[in-house]
Amino acid sequence: MILLDGSTLSLADLLAIADNFAEVGLAPAARIRVAASRAVVDAKAAGQEAVYGVNTGFGSFAETRIEQADLAALQLNLLRSHAAGVDEPLPVRAVRASMALRANVLAKGYSGIRVETLETLLALLNRRVHPRVPSRGSVGASGDLAPLAHLALGLVGEGETWDHGGRVAGVDALAAAGLAPVILGPKEGLALINGTQVSTAVLALALAGAERLSRAADIAAAMSIDGLKGSMHPFDARIHEARPFAGQGLAAANLLHLMDGSAINASHINCGRVQDAYSMRCTPQVHGAAREALTWVRHIVDTEMNAATDNPMVFAATGEMVSGGNFHGAPLALAADLLVMAVAQLATISERRSERLVNPALSGLPAFLTRHGGLQSGFMIAQVTAAALTSEIKTLAHPASVDTIPTSANKEDHVSMSMHAALKAERALQLVTTVIGIEILCACQALDLHAPLRSSEPLMRAHAAVRSQVPTLTDDRSPAPDIDAITQLIRGGRLEYATGIVVN
Repeated sequence: MILLDGSTLSLADLLAIADNFAEVGLAPAARIRVAASRAVVDAKAAGQEAVYGVNTGFGSFAETRIEQADLAALQLNLLRSHAAGVDEPLPVRAVRASMALRANVLAKGYSGIRVETLETLLALLNRRVHPRVPSRGSVGASGDLAPLAHLALGLVGEGETWDHGGRVAGVDALAAAGLAPVILGPKEGLALINGTQVSTAVLALALAGAERLSRAADIAAAMSIDGLKGSMHPFDARIHEARPFAGQGLAAANLLHLMDGSAINASHINCGRVQDAYSMRCTPQVHGAAREALTWVRHIVDTEMNAATDNPMVFAATGEMVSGGNFHGAPLALAADLLVMAVAQLATISERRSERLVNPALSGLPAFLTRHGGLQSGFMIAQVTAAALTSEIKTLAHPASVDTIPTSANKEDHVSMSMHAALKAERALQLVTTVIGIEILCACQALDLHAPLRSSEPLMRAHAAVRSQVPTLTDDRSPAPDIDAITQLIRGGRLEYATGIVVN
């Protein structure tokens, strides 16, 4: 069981919860903190002082005082009114990640929620009650209000949930799980929806995929460079020690490891070529820059996963509730935009290597990697698909974080667009994975065309993993299923484990 304490949740933990249905619980120390902060809320609710989110309205209604008898209705109305999301729902893994992250924030003890309500949220997660959360509707301040409201409706027996792909009323899903709907107390509705956890969840899952993709990109590049009879000299460690970016050095070391012992490489050692094209010899610099960017994104995600993003904040030690702006998603928006730019670098250089592989003027291989050119078109249009996707990725690289639009009667006059940025990052990751998959499709064919010469052992193991799903092209067939199969190999990590490239 993964115990949530608000401070130590890791990306690996989050993936275990999202994808492997790991059980979650509340750390004992967190239970004490949550109870202490709740005592502050109860005291404020019983008093006469106006406290935002406890006995006032929300947003531009912050100055409207709410009567004691209406405090429970205030919180339920908050969830209902804010559940205004639209468009396709988030996948279950993103919903699970969002639930875990919100629970982790509540466990920090700054939210003022009741322990019982938090434990019900954890029970929903453990019993696989997954609210249906539309993907659009958040501007990333005051956090992800709309998607978190849809998520929170599951606690009170409203909204909809997923059940084996179907939609089930929230109240029925709770009953099937043996749970009763929560009756919200003061501030609890606000505690459930005031934060960046959906943006963080989507970005965190995209980051994990991007880190894995960076390793697959090294494998694709090594295959292509070997298939193009490129030189290993540009990957000499001395070159990269002289420009000591950690990501660049790691990419160069990966390429050397992957190509070491290749008979194809040995066959052209005295070929007389002075320098390879940039898309080959500058691979460590480009892949390395992407890795450096992802390192910064990882810092932001790790920090935000364990950060309090509520408003107002409850400080149990002093009995205070203080309004602030930790719900603003600016750090996430910038990080998500950078992630897109990082993976775009992997796509643009990959597409150029794919083009070299299918172009006989550049590759020295049969045109479009088929021995029957004219009668057959080989991988002509697979490369066109890579070009099309790469062009779309470039449009996605336009930053969402520079945009803002006033909301809530201009009370919320600067917003982050962190949800837009995170969704864009997830889409870019999908496209770049396919671009890398197309390069691997072409590179494996190139290695086959060099037979009986063999590449290195690591690359031949990766080649064998591909060939277990995608046979060598001898006669034209639709490349689409082959591309899909290779992208699944990338997402599942089979290529990196086959080669031994298992560190980022």
